[in-house]
Amino acid sequence: MVNSNKKSLVILMADDDDDDRLLAQDALNESRVLNNLQCVEDGVELMNYLKRNGKYADKEAYPRPGLILLDLNMPRMDGREALAEIKADPNLKSIPVVILTTSKEEEDKVKGYDSGAASYITKPVNFEGLVEVMKALGKYWVEIVELPDNKE
Repeated sequence: MVNSNKKSLVILMADDDDDDRLLAQDALNESRVLNNLQCVEDGVELMNYLKRNGKYADKEAYPRPGLILLDLNMPRMDGREALAEIKADPNLKSIPVVILTTSKEEEDKVKGYDSGAASYITKPVNFEGLVEVMKALGKYWVEIVELPDNKE
């Protein structure tokens, strides 16, 4: 049964590719998913956002995400390291993490799930495919899944 109480979901996307972040925003707009997309460029920024360090201290400007879209291949701290750190933190481990990456490596899939990822999605090669993925993510995470209330 689909939950008819549509709610806005804060999605935090960690991806070092400017084009991928922009395309994701456009795809979310195109898919008419009700949400707020925040973006960071690497795992270090992701952890700073989640732990409210530095420029991410303002809870209003940088709300706790209900979902994290995580690229695996990023500079400074990659997605694998960030996922391990998120799932090891009692205050963060309940946030679902969806790996959204170009990697099709079986080892990355296995390690991703073993490390606590909720899903593993290979990035579509075109915008239309990305819109479909964003529609499906939005429908699933906003309308179907029941997430716990944000613990600030």
